[in-house]
Amino acid sequence: MKVRHKILVVDDELHIRRLIRAALERADYAIVEAENAREAAERLRAERPDITLLDLGLPDRDGLELVPLFKQQSDTTLIVVSARDATDEKVAALDLGADDYLTKPFDTDELLARVRVALRNRLTRDGGNLGLTVGDVTLDLVAHTVTKGGKEVHLTPKEYAVIAQLARFPGRVITHNQIMNEVWPHEHEHHVEYLRVLVRTLRQKLESDPQRPQIICNELGIGYRLKVEHETPTEGRPVVR
Repeated sequence: MKVRHKILVVDDELHIRRLIRAALERADYAIVEAENAREAAERLRAERPDITLLDLGLPDRDGLELVPLFKQQSDTTLIVVSARDATDEKVAALDLGADDYLTKPFDTDELLARVRVALRNRLTRDGGNLGLTVGDVTLDLVAHTVTKGGKEVHLTPKEYAVIAQLARFPGRVITHNQIMNEVWPHEHEHHVEYLRVLVRTLRQKLESDPQRPQIICNELGIGYRLKVEHETPTEGRPVVR
């Protein structure tokens, strides 16, 4: 199963939200909507979107005030989509922490291009990878797909979140807490047994011999890592043999 990137669309105009939703859903993104600042803050906490498209002219609060708040409260990539075309408005939004600025009216092809760039930037920040091949298993972190022997593997969103976190930094140990904070962000208490169950299921789906894992390796009492013997860069994607 393909696990879709999630995008929060914040705009008080229904026809704009519908236009953006139609374009993004055609590109197979998952969409969450908000029509004001209060709803946007709630959706941001609950949904943890990869990207937020933020209009500045909201009815209950100026969007510029939300830019630093959203960046402090989440790791969402924030693209301002606004009719305000003055240079000082754009500079202010970017200085406050916005990652990009798109002026209305806009072409939906340009919007989709900005979203693709934002996703690539998210995946490569801190030196992370865009994709990885381990034996006959390939992970494409841009497309959110996992294949084994050329066939797509059905993963739940939580299973994908675990393997994607490991795949971004192959060979590096990712601690139990780091993984659980990503997979269960709203849980006050983390139970490592939940994670162990997920990893067992992943091994059943991805390993040739789940009892002798060659892909997801356990670091006893610490966490997990994606096994790396050596890497050969291929069009920006490490190949692990």
